Amino acid sequence: MSTIRLTVAQALVRFLSAQYTERDGERRRLIGATWGIFGHGNVAGLGQALIEYADDMPYLQGRNEQSMVHAAVGYARQSNRLSTHAVTTSIGPGATNLVTGAALATINHLPVLLLPGDIFATRPADPVLQQLEVPYAGDISVNDTLRPVSKYFDRITRPEALIPAALQAMRVLTDPVETGAVTLALPQDVQAEGFDWPEEFFAERTWNVRRPAADPTELTAAVRAIRAARRPLIVAGGGVHHARAEEALAELADATGIPVASTQAGKGSLRYDHPQDVGGIGHTGTATANELARTADLVIGVGTRYTDFTTASGTLFTADGVRFLNLNIAPYDGHKLSGLPLIADARTGLEALTQGLALHGHRVAGAYVAEYAEDKQRWEHRVDACYEADEPDTRPTQAQVLGLLDEIADETDIIINAAGSLPGDLHKLWRARSRDQYQLEYGYSCMGYEIPAAIGVRMAAPGRPVWALVGDGTYLMMPTEIVTAVQENVPIKVLLVQNHGYASIGGLSESVGGERFGTAYRHRNPDDGTFTGAPLPVDLAANAASLGMRVLRAKTVRDLRTALAEARAADTPTCVYVETQTADTVSGPPPAQAWWDVPVAETATRSSAVKAREEYDRHVSTRRRHL
Repeated sequence: MSTIRLTVAQALVRFLSAQYTERDGERRRLIGATWGIFGHGNVAGLGQALIEYADDMPYLQGRNEQSMVHAAVGYARQSNRLSTHAVTTSIGPGATNLVTGAALATINHLPVLLLPGDIFATRPADPVLQQLEVPYAGDISVNDTLRPVSKYFDRITRPEALIPAALQAMRVLTDPVETGAVTLALPQDVQAEGFDWPEEFFAERTWNVRRPAADPTELTAAVRAIRAARRPLIVAGGGVHHARAEEALAELADATGIPVASTQAGKGSLRYDHPQDVGGIGHTGTATANELARTADLVIGVGTRYTDFTTASGTLFTADGVRFLNLNIAPYDGHKLSGLPLIADARTGLEALTQGLALHGHRVAGAYVAEYAEDKQRWEHRVDACYEADEPDTRPTQAQVLGLLDEIADETDIIINAAGSLPGDLHKLWRARSRDQYQLEYGYSCMGYEIPAAIGVRMAAPGRPVWALVGDGTYLMMPTEIVTAVQENVPIKVLLVQNHGYASIGGLSESVGGERFGTAYRHRNPDDGTFTGAPLPVDLAANAASLGMRVLRAKTVRDLRTALAEARAADTPTCVYVETQTADTVSGPPPAQAWWDVPVAETATRSSAVKAREEYDRHVSTRRRHL
């Protein structure tokens, strides 16, 4: 057997550069680049290896370990999970900073490879700098915090252990059911240790990303259930996008007339103007979709996890005898809500359903189609009213900000958001024009995701306008990767909305009797010590400019319209900064069209909490378990 002597880190980098994926004849490099921040735990190992193989493995310099994972996740999502990035860190804080990003990746079923440094495997000195000492176990390090948020975890304590671990890591990254964060913890001494590696370890490997077909018995039962339904409703989740099943979904909807509602992850599965698209569903959804959900006798979930926002915490699907049919590649999700499972890839499953229903010429009643078409038209009028900005010299509301962005966007624009009040407004109002335009990370709803994710998305979609929509609270969490965008000249567009605090949680707090406590970015009131004084004199636009980004300030509707157009045309990283006014009943977004369960204090003396509890008990009484 022919061998080559390399360090463990060199062998890993060389191995990763030879891994590919293939689906539907499309072949992609699995690990497109490696992000890294170096310290004593990885500088002499992976750092040296990335120099050694710089021609084979591109290196990207990050500023925060969490945000490097977010960038990798954005790249993976835009790449349809066929390609991703690796992230390397030192031991200690660098490693633990990965945890939030890893949780986000795993919850959203998006692949990312994490390569944190680790303490010495040989323990020549104990403890070393940044080592966590655990009296009852000598083999634990801070990297073990990554175990519960990783789909695969291994610690490489011997060089030869890398071979099976690396192969397992690739298997999980390319598995459409299991994929998520994959962690290979690398002790700093082992990284630099030499070993005689079999040359075939470095041969090109192509990992097939499979599209499993439906079981014939399950398919027959699914077709029968749809034919028997009078008011079926499709709920499109993120699995539609992961499987590139948008065309197959449109064909089924066209053929049957079944309306399609979408989760945050599934929005854009149909274009907003498709006759069967009825908008977002659940707590942040449209009145059209939610009314259909309340009266549906069959809910057809396609690639959805049925989170509490989608089901309105178990209060949305309330029709007598309602049943669920779940097309999902993951059996765990396919059996949720006591549903009839159809375990398959979303595209192959939808195509099989369309063919099976076509044999019977199945289509829903014309009266049902006319009903939801009229409701959809009424909702579009509400969107128009929210977007309308006919007073050009006034400060815009947040809904009007979205309306002005909507004016200049076309199917090539990509919108990225994750947290705050924007997800609710976007889910209700945004008119998605392409399958990948609307990218909301709402599985983990992680503040600070947007800017680094936009960098990753733009790297995967060169030439397309990529917008990171962030509020002031989110911006302050993680603006650091602006520096990376400037360094690499990744021309993302950051739309920074200043509303002086945690607007989303402030509204939620008020609704549950919390009186917006601790949610405003204001000075303390000297009379009562609450945060109700003047807004803080924080200039976020100046902060973005200090990090090297071009900043366009917009004070009015007129200014904002001009600034957005200028930013869209820019070929350098550009920020549009706008301070919004409080939404009113005319230009503000419609209120929630379905409930969300946030428990309210059962006993309280303040009237706001007492009233909120009464309202809470009323909603809880409508919850049902689907058995």
